[in-house]
Amino acid sequence: MIDKATAIETVMERLKKLPQGHALDMRTYKRNRSVLIRRVEDDLFEVIQNGYEQNRFESTRKKMKKLLKTLLKKEFPRSTKIRLYTLEGEDAEKHLPRKIL
Repeated sequence: MIDKATAIETVMERLKKLPQGHALDMRTYKRNRSVLIRRVEDDLFEVIQNGYEQNRFESTRKKMKKLLKTLLKKEFPRSTKIRLYTLEGEDAEKHLPRKIL
């Protein structure tokens, strides 16, 4: 779990080291909304928003900070902590299902 205030910086640092084909999964505390960031190529990322809205984006590392800022406002408006998971191999290829309450 990471603080929302430092989430963008933490994610940007992890994206630098993320191997191609792996992904980062950001979720709310209740795990009912998420943002998945998958490295497709060297400087190309696929971002999947699954929460209030369902969208797919493609972004470079330069544009990622601005995209993350808008997505965090939409998907995690009242959150103070965010769950951050690193997905490898087959887990990164498919979006993990939501937690059913």
